[in-house]
Amino acid sequence: MIRFSNVSKAYHGATQPALQGLNFHLPVGSMTYLVGHSGAGKSTLIRLLNGLETVTSGHIYINEKDITTLKRKELLKERQKIAMIFQHFNLLWSRTVEENIAFSLEIAGVPKAERKAKVAELIDLVGLTGREKSYPSQLSGGQKQRVGIARALANDPEVLLCDEATSALDPKTTKDILKLLVEINQELGLTIVLI
Repeated sequence: MIRFSNVSKAYHGATQPALQGLNFHLPVGSMTYLVGHSGAGKSTLIRLLNGLETVTSGHIYINEKDITTLKRKELLKERQKIAMIFQHFNLLWSRTVEENIAFSLEIAGVPKAERKAKVAELIDLVGLTGREKSYPSQLSGGQKQRVGIARALANDPEVLLCDEATSALDPKTTKDILKLLVEINQELGLTIVLI
């Protein structure tokens, strides 16, 4: 479960806070959409949730653990349970689809055979079978985002944050990616927060 308790965030020199007095909770396995105008604080909320920003006041709980009070080492450990996909894919252009997905597993020291099996499973899950050896320059926008989703899922996160993950896509591809995220939410029981 994710819970915000009276959370506010103000940036130095700003005339008003980015977020003020937020109180809500998201059950485990829920899928939540954040909608609002540019500058409404959606990305700030996501950055607070994954610990990239600190609150000005209030508390954020993930599975009853207050991430606003954790020391740096503890926070880094908790952040391993939170994955993120981005608007601009952030793929490594010199790596194939399977190499992009395997990257975080390599960093984590996962043995090669286990990595290979996990990557194959994720490629199937996101519908990229047959594109394993393709480079990002050979993929459509929707396929690139599918690689980003698979890469985010590689380390079995509990929470998936999507920061405008469909805004660079055409309407049909956006619909396909949202459908995929709903399927992932249902199949894996993953908590998803989507801007």
